[in-house]
Amino acid sequence: MYFLSGWPKRLLCPLGSPAEAPLHVQSDPQRTFFAVLAAARLSIWYSRPSVLIVTYKEPAKSSSQFGSYKQAEWKPDSTVIAVSTANGYILFFHITTTRGDKYLYEPVYPKGSPQMKGTPHFKEEQCAPALTLEMRKILDLQAPITSLQSVLEDLLVATSDGLLHLIHWEGMTNGRKAINLCTVPFSVDLQSSRAGSFLGFADVHIRDMEYCATLDGFAVVFNDGKVGFITPVSSRFTAEHLHGVWPQDVVDGTCVAVNNKYRLMAFGCASGSVQVYTIDNTTGAMLLSHRLELTAKQYPDIWNKTGAVKLVRWSPDNSVVIVTWEYGGLSLWSVFGAQLICTLGGDFAYRSDGTKKDPLKINSMSWGAEGYHLWVISGFGSQNTEIEPEPKSIVKEPGILLFQFIKSALTVNPCMSNQEQVLLQGEDRLYLNCGEASQTQNPSSSAHSKPSRGKSLFADDGFESQGLSTLLGHRHWHVVQISSTYLESNWPIRFSAIDKLGQNIAVVGKFGFAHYSLLTKKWKLFGNITQEQNMIVTGGLAWWNDFIVIACYNISDRQEELRVYLRTSNLDNAFAHVTKAQAETLLLSVFRDMVIVFRADCSICLYSIERKSEGPNTTASIQVLQEVSMSRYIPHPFLVVSVTLTSVSTENGITLKMPQQARDAESIMLNLAGQLIMMQRDRSGPQIREKDSNPNQRKLLPFCPPVVLAQSVENVWTTCRANKKKRHLLEALWLSCGGAGMKVWLPLFPRDHRKPHSFLSQRIMLPFHINIYPLAVLFEDALVLGAVNDTLLYDSLYARNSAREQLEVLFPFCVVERTSQIYLHHILRQLLVRNLGEQALLLAQSCSTLPYFPHVLELMLHEVLEEEATSREPIPDPLLPTVAKFITEFPLFLQTVVHCARKTEYALWNYLFAAVGNPKDLFEECLMAQDLDTAASYLIILQNMEVPAVSRQHATLLFNTALEQGKWDLCRHMIRFLKAIGSGESETPPSTPTAQEPSSGGGFEFFRNRSISLSQAAENTPAGKFSLQKTLSMPSGAPGKRWSKDSDCAENMYIDMMLWRHARRLLEEVRLKDLGCFAAQLGFELISWLCKERARAARVDNFVIALKRLHKDFLWPLPIIPASCLSSPFKNGKFRTVGEQLLKSQSADPFLNLEIDAGISNVQRSRAWLSNIGPTHHEIDTATSHGPQMQDAFLSPLSNKGDECSIGSATDLTESSSMVDGDWTVVDENFSTLSLTQSELEHISMELASKGPHKSQVQLRYLLHIFMEAGCLDWCIVIGLILRESSVINQILVIMQTTEVDGEMLQNIKTGLHAVDRWASADCPGYKPFLNIIKPQLQKLSEITEEQVQPEAFQPITVGKSPEQTSPRAEESRGSSGHGSVPQGEVGGSSMVARKEDDTARAEEEEPFQDGTYDCCVS
Repeated sequence: MYFLSGWPKRLLCPLGSPAEAPLHVQSDPQRTFFAVLAAARLSIWYSRPSVLIVTYKEPAKSSSQFGSYKQAEWKPDSTVIAVSTANGYILFFHITTTRGDKYLYEPVYPKGSPQMKGTPHFKEEQCAPALTLEMRKILDLQAPITSLQSVLEDLLVATSDGLLHLIHWEGMTNGRKAINLCTVPFSVDLQSSRAGSFLGFADVHIRDMEYCATLDGFAVVFNDGKVGFITPVSSRFTAEHLHGVWPQDVVDGTCVAVNNKYRLMAFGCASGSVQVYTIDNTTGAMLLSHRLELTAKQYPDIWNKTGAVKLVRWSPDNSVVIVTWEYGGLSLWSVFGAQLICTLGGDFAYRSDGTKKDPLKINSMSWGAEGYHLWVISGFGSQNTEIEPEPKSIVKEPGILLFQFIKSALTVNPCMSNQEQVLLQGEDRLYLNCGEASQTQNPSSSAHSKPSRGKSLFADDGFESQGLSTLLGHRHWHVVQISSTYLESNWPIRFSAIDKLGQNIAVVGKFGFAHYSLLTKKWKLFGNITQEQNMIVTGGLAWWNDFIVIACYNISDRQEELRVYLRTSNLDNAFAHVTKAQAETLLLSVFRDMVIVFRADCSICLYSIERKSEGPNTTASIQVLQEVSMSRYIPHPFLVVSVTLTSVSTENGITLKMPQQARDAESIMLNLAGQLIMMQRDRSGPQIREKDSNPNQRKLLPFCPPVVLAQSVENVWTTCRANKKKRHLLEALWLSCGGAGMKVWLPLFPRDHRKPHSFLSQRIMLPFHINIYPLAVLFEDALVLGAVNDTLLYDSLYARNSAREQLEVLFPFCVVERTSQIYLHHILRQLLVRNLGEQALLLAQSCSTLPYFPHVLELMLHEVLEEEATSREPIPDPLLPTVAKFITEFPLFLQTVVHCARKTEYALWNYLFAAVGNPKDLFEECLMAQDLDTAASYLIILQNMEVPAVSRQHATLLFNTALEQGKWDLCRHMIRFLKAIGSGESETPPSTPTAQEPSSGGGFEFFRNRSISLSQAAENTPAGKFSLQKTLSMPSGAPGKRWSKDSDCAENMYIDMMLWRHARRLLEEVRLKDLGCFAAQLGFELISWLCKERARAARVDNFVIALKRLHKDFLWPLPIIPASCLSSPFKNGKFRTVGEQLLKSQSADPFLNLEIDAGISNVQRSRAWLSNIGPTHHEIDTATSHGPQMQDAFLSPLSNKGDECSIGSATDLTESSSMVDGDWTVVDENFSTLSLTQSELEHISMELASKGPHKSQVQLRYLLHIFMEAGCLDWCIVIGLILRESSVINQILVIMQTTEVDGEMLQNIKTGLHAVDRWASADCPGYKPFLNIIKPQLQKLSEITEEQVQPEAFQPITVGKSPEQTSPRAEESRGSSGHGSVPQGEVGGSSMVARKEDDTARAEEEEPFQDGTYDCCVS
């Protein structure tokens, strides 16, 4: 409701002796002037600007006679001040304005400014008036005065001799006798016999009292701590006509304050709590409403050390109360006890270094106009002045502080037409969490949610969601500065309202009103200032579509009116629609197309409002529909807090005779001093069919007698929107009940439109607690919006001791933060407690699309679990099994349970799983549902609850499934987990997967070193280099450590067996792409494994199936022969040089340049590669194209592999951005030397079109490299066929001729190729041209197979093994140079670069294997 803002201000008091320090402040009834008392002086201050106007100083002689000043009280018309003194005198001061047009302070404007032009009442508004004080009368009551109270036209004075004096403001008693308190009868209530017990002791007197107009009596505190309420039983105020009631249980009262609007009496007690009482309407007894007290939970070190309550003050709008204690400090509470601010904790009480501050002691306080300021006389206490010899410390001296507040618009305009926006009003600005029109209309379009950060009270369960981002997206407010032109003559702002879309705001000050558009960012004020100054808004204002509806008083006509202004037209009475009203309007609200008005004669009037376009002007017309007198039920019109029309009724639309009437305005909700009263339409009489009657002359149904729905209600929210899917939330009524939290009046619907049970009520009132003060309700989104005070310390800026006591150091800077909270789990739980599981299910299903719904279920489970599992006594009817059963209805059941378990301590797990089921079963359910991440979480629970053997068994299951599904992150964690179990580190559960781990790069460092060493230092490599025992390159510290334990060895073997088994399956199913992925992601040593499996799993059983499968997996198109190209010269290789020249121009030069970079260490390379795992291939290209060590990302494929290189590099060029300019020119020059015919160009384009995606090309080359290393020549042949590169086939044949190859493999290759040939002839003629090119090689192959009589054991080709290894390379390149144009001299360079290029290919390939998306590029 109310929030502190900024730092308090200090007002400059005229310096004088310590005896002249201020000790009491009292505002006048209009809160324009403040009387400040010192021991012997009376000062009058003005509120805006806050300046001292006049001071009366008591001469020393008379001061010693009267004693020091104590209290002051204003006459209702602010012309007289009565001051009580210590020796029992009352001094009457008259305030007069000085003659003539004199002002103490006047604003000075530059010449020609608009403010100078004749504004009526201009001077009074702008200036601080010059006043004089004159003592007119002295009255001696001959006993110390304890309390002064202005009552209507009289002054009531209590003295310490037990008398009550009624004095006229002229300073005369008018012959009325003083009342002796001992003669006033007191009883527990007014119903008991007339002779109540008397205060039967001699020295009883009133210590503090306050008059309550709406209860017509006094709340009093006696000197012995008893409290009571004295009321005159007849109109005469004499001892015989007074009667008192008192509660039995208060014996330590210290002070009292009365709330007229809610009829509450707040009694401060010596214990530090405030007891708030109300009067029972029927018996007249005092009933305890609630207590305001600090809890040990929130303020553990201070809650019982505050001392007695010193002062209690209600705000001017009666919506909050401020309390201060003897110890010091301030606390602010809402009407029914929700704590808003307390300065005894947090940054108010502690410095940033943790030391405690002295709390601010308050001697007196008074609220300023509209509650925007609190005037405080600080008493840092005279005790400090003796201790501190330095008189420098300004803050230690008593002075006047002004605390500044921001308040919710609901406090003054409770019928705000928009219930989903939070609107706060400050003295000169508005704060709103405005949304965009599109999103406020449909707030359910929320995307994903993220927890709110910041020091809000509920940081653990507050959520912000993106789709509602405008309503609760961030912590900052949209601040609108109120037009200074309007404020100057109309301060303070009294009402404000925002429209439904949150795009327009209207504010009301002293006179008139102004409105602001958030779209144009402009204020609109009255053009004619006289019209503005002629209207006083009395009953608030509301928006209806584009119109502003206002209840006001017309000063010149002395007439109450209801006016409607159009937002888009000029602000002028000429464009307003005016309806005269019979009595003063106190409250106004809009519901759909109806305006509901509550008047001072206790009647409610309903108007219809409709838009009318007459010629150029659009206006709205208002017509009276119905009037309802409420005087029988309302004792005083001021007690009505809010009135609103709703579609809520006890019937929920199913049982009505005419269901369409459920949509009409059903009932009036009236908040009468905290009691929520509902009046429904009376449908018992004959019903009129709507279609029979003219809607304009429709007679509205009368209302039934009122029913009380709830007590202690501060605010009410309902909506007029309808949504069939969320009927529970939209047809509910939301109540804010202060300290008791919130309540919701929820409709209960029978399932599937069955007939409801007669014994079931159709609505239910559910209470629930939330941690924020609610200011708005988002109905469909099941969220409450609020605001909370946050503090910022600046004391570290003032480290010097001299500045230690500055205000900015003593007080933190206060800001208001937006906050929000989910409440759905509270409601579901309340329904389950009441055995309304079916309703809970319906409600939850309607909200299951909300982004934070999983969190709701988790919160509910967590709260019930914590309560029941930690309860000391056994629970007779536990709720946890019901909640568990309820959650199983939702697909998120498994996640909810495991998330809840992992956020709960281990001790409660058994209790939880006893209710939800065995974790082993839940784990298996996750596996069946393919939810592996959740299964991994269950594994952690199993590891803690079961023996290692069980968790290993389950981990193996999960590992195999994860391998199958390619969840590589999870696989890596599972490997670590299995190793941890084996090595006995089972206490450390696997962490949840992070985004990227170094391990994902580990596997490739081996490949990199290997391929580079192949081309650089072939002879020097030791033979054992590649039979490494490092099976998995998880980061595992020094290799020595790794093999320290036998169990570890066994574990590694166990994991390897699983990995081998998976690799074997992938090969058998011809899933080469998955195999590459698997090897890359898990660091699986593919080459060494393939060497072992060459004759078994790594054989190609069916070349045709393998070929088809690869085409499909790598998205590689099958080759086709276009008709036009059948006679192309390319067929017989005549123009092969085109490709070769292209190749040379593009590839060879960069290769030569790159040799210079060969010195870059592998570590750098692997780092550079690792850093690029994230972005897609295209981004890698462009992002790294400028870094020197990453140039190899653009190399074309192997330089000695024939014509495909040109196509590869062309693709590269189109995809990269940095090379285009330089290299294409070279290509063009080469092209210009060739005279290509149309058909040849077509052929080239066909070649390009028959290539697969660039990524696939890179991946296939990488696999080719791997299989070549491992000696799996049959697979190499298959890949060579797909890539359609004769050089690959050549290379393989060269290897076969120079090394002894397994005859079985040769035979397999031969039969396989024949099968492919047959298939090509039958099904895929596109392959024939290529098969024709390699025919001579195939003949060589058959010769070899025939030559080989006895196959010998085949050894894997490793670099270190055969010194003659270089000769086949040279031969091969010589062979290929016959076809191409690569000169002999470049061989060394190119073969080395080829290896590097493969590395790059590897780096580029890693990413496609991760995400499985392709970017095809066909030019």
